[in-house]
Order: sequence, then C-alpha cells, then structure tokens
Amino acid sequence: MDFGVVLQTNPPASRAVHLAKLAEQFGFSHVWTFDSHLLWEEPYVIHSQILAETRRVTVGPFVTNPATRDWTVTASTFATLNEMYGNRTVCGIGRGDSAVRVTNGKPVTMRELRESIHVIRELANSRAVEYKGSTLRFPWSTGSELEVWVAAYGPMALKLTGEVGDGFILQLADVDIAAWMIKTVRDAAEAVGRDPMSIKFCVAAPFYIGEDRAHMLDQSRWFGGMVGNHVADIVAKYGEHGSVPDALTEYIRGREGYDYNTHGKADNDHVDFVPDEIVERFCVLGTAEEHIEKLKQLAELGVDQFAGYLQHDNKEETMRVYGETVIPAMTEHLTAKA
Repeated sequence: MDFGVVLQTNPPASRAVHLAKLAEQFGFSHVWTFDSHLLWEEPYVIHSQILAETRRVTVGPFVTNPATRDWTVTASTFATLNEMYGNRTVCGIGRGDSAVRVTNGKPVTMRELRESIHVIRELANSRAVEYKGSTLRFPWSTGSELEVWVAAYGPMALKLTGEVGDGFILQLADVDIAAWMIKTVRDAAEAVGRDPMSIKFCVAAPFYIGEDRAHMLDQSRWFGGMVGNHVADIVAKYGEHGSVPDALTEYIRGREGYDYNTHGKADNDHVDFVPDEIVERFCVLGTAEEHIEKLKQLAELGVDQFAGYLQHDNKEETMRVYGETVIPAMTEHLTAKA
C-alpha cells in the first residue's frame, strides 16, 4: 500500500512545500493538493516547487476539473512538469465542486468528464488526440507519462471510472461504503472488457494521530460537510434511498447549506449536522494501532493507496508516527500476506 498526504495551498506556499518535503522524508509516496484557484493559491505553481525540492514523491491535484481549466492547458502543465522533473505527476480529476460552485457554476456532465479525461491523458502521454475537429499533439513532448484518477461517489461517476479511469479516488474511509464502491467500479470495468484489477484504488480521508477523541473529532468534522456536498447532489438525483448505500446518505438530513469560504477547514462553523459516528467512520483517527487496524481492513478490499488529509493542528506529528510506525507496520503486514 502506498501512502499520500493531501495539502491545502494556503499561504505561505513555502509551508506546503515544507510539508511535502517532510512527507517524502517519512516515506509517503504521493503529495496531493486541493485545486480551487479562488479559495487557495494556484496549485500547479506550488507543484513545480515541490517537485524541485523533492526526489521521489509523485505530485498531483486532488482534484482538478474540466470546467474551470482548459483541457489542453491542463495537459500541457503535466507534460511540462514531467519534462522538467521526470514522470512524477498524476492527475486527480472530478466533475467540479468548490472550484466551480464559488463562481456559481455547475459540475460538468459525465460526457464532458469522459472526453476531458481522454484529451488530457493522450496529450500528457505525448500522443495525438482529436479535439474540436483538429488533431492535436505537443510537438515538444516525448516520453511523458500521466495516469488520470477519477474522484467519484454516484453510480454514473463510478461507472465512468471503471470504464476509463486509471485510478479511483474515494474521499472517505468507511470500510463498508468503500467495499461497495470498489465493487461497483470493478464491475463497470469488467463490463467493458477491462481488467478490473488494473485500476488503482485510493481512499482519502483526514488522518489524525492522538488520544483526545473529542478534539480529533472536532478537528475532522469538516470532512463530513465536504462529503455532504457530493452526497446532496446524489440524493437530489436518486433519492435518499436510491442507488447508493443509506450509510452515505442518511446523515445529511440536517444539512442546511454550505459556505465554501471555510471549505476544508478544521474551524468550519456549519457542519454541526455531522455526527461523531460519521466522523469516526469516514476518517482514520486515534493511536497508531487504531490506524493500522483500519488500514488493514482497507487493504483487504484492494485499496492501493491511503491519502491522508492534513487539515488539522497535528500535521508533523501525524506524519512522523506514520513514517516511524504505521507505514513500516503496514509494509510488514502486506509483505507477510504476499
């Protein structure tokens, strides 16, 4: 199992670069960043600096979208970073949430998401692609390699992920929900003749090493609010007892809107509707032993990477314990099972 960290690009940018360097030192393989150009600093500029000051980590957005960024510009950015620093990038992409909603926009359609994945992947892998009636290719790009991992919750997005994604990003660590979603993606892949095991599965959630349960819950409650945005869209389309598990939809009954100005922040003041039970299920909290136990359950489902959100007040210590205890223990566990 690989391990990643998910950072917000709040100023100063040097702070994100510092945390990325620490993540590499502690054995994390991936550094991801939020991508909302109005709420935080421009991620790709910071990605370049992270890549310049590290040697091994793979870097990418968590997640970008096809609505606020031109597809060819996105592809060019990845191909350029790969030329500068070696093939150390990955593209996480979804239909669009915070980046589009703060401008009163809407997530793209499934068709647009599918087309954008194809265009970005082909161009960023130094290949030609048909786009708006023209055959395009970066004449300066050779040997660039980029995987495109799709963030999804709803049935149609999960189906699309299985059909075209190199990876699946699930932004919650509930074991039961993860099992259902991973199976849904694999079934979709198999239905179109793809190898279901070729898709990489990334579970992402706040992770906090500590013993003060109440404090950890309060520091991570924002995540239930963030997930609730996507769940609200699913409920609006499919109904509360529709095509997704009730465990994912029932908790948002008390949701009364959302303020993106505090999106992804521990001091989010409008997530009181998120109960402690949901925070526990969606996140990975507690002692190193508790983290290891939950990660073992996720690994049993076929999860290839756990990416931990670092939007709390214990960033360095959590990474240190992972580097010294959790990652070695998981490596030993998985090696013994191999």
